[in-house]
Amino acid sequence: MATSDTIENAHSFDVFQHYERLQWKLVDLPLDEIRRDLVQPEYIALVKGAVMGEATSIAAVHGFLNEFTDDYDCSAFVNIWGYQELQHHYAFRAWLQAVDAQIDQRRIEALREPYVPGTTPSATLITNVISEMTVNTVYRTMSEWVREPVLADLMLRASRDEAGHAREFMYFAKRRLERNPHELVSVLETFHFYMSNNRIKHPVGEFKHRLLEDLQGHETIDTAFEVFLRVSEPDTLEQLQVKIRKALGSVLGREFNRNSDIRQALVEAMP
Repeated sequence: MATSDTIENAHSFDVFQHYERLQWKLVDLPLDEIRRDLVQPEYIALVKGAVMGEATSIAAVHGFLNEFTDDYDCSAFVNIWGYQELQHHYAFRAWLQAVDAQIDQRRIEALREPYVPGTTPSATLITNVISEMTVNTVYRTMSEWVREPVLADLMLRASRDEAGHAREFMYFAKRRLERNPHELVSVLETFHFYMSNNRIKHPVGEFKHRLLEDLQGHETIDTAFEVFLRVSEPDTLEQLQVKIRKALGSVLGREFNRNSDIRQALVEAMP
């Protein structure tokens, strides 16, 4: 019997089915075919940095579930996302193990503390859009730079995943703002913070800085960024900011051609 009510699938259900069709597995990586003769010391540092960055997904999932108690759909997606991030963590560790490079588990354990809540849930989502787009660019660039083919393939797989994550966080950010327009100022403040100067800002570095200071002398996510900036084209960071401005502009329905446009939008949104 037909009714006037429309039953709408949760977005996370569609994402789950899409990911299940495309999901790669750790066993797909031909680790026994690694070209050890092509492995450079910088590759080891790069991958250890990636391992440390991906390790914080546990803390991030914890924080998201605490913050999004009013949104089952977004929380379900976060669990899907968290699984893929953990997969990246273990895949990079598997590559290290295959080339006889080890990482201290105690350093991983130190990153377990959950992230503090964002200014608003919308700000938290926008933070993740920026971080996913950043890591997508880093991994894709590194996949073209490294000469060891198994690592190059792994970097490319991870970069594709991160692009998908950014897209879904954009979806949830846009939906959240439509339902909670009063959170716009916090989004613009977050946007401005991450784009305010000519360097890579990532939540791991910004919110885990105390722990990262304790890890002096050990690889962190910043190690991976340092390698990326050293080997990429001079305008790479500028191009990344262009991509981020365009993506967040699509979420907010506004063009951001320059970082100064973010400040202007923030001024206009202030009560």
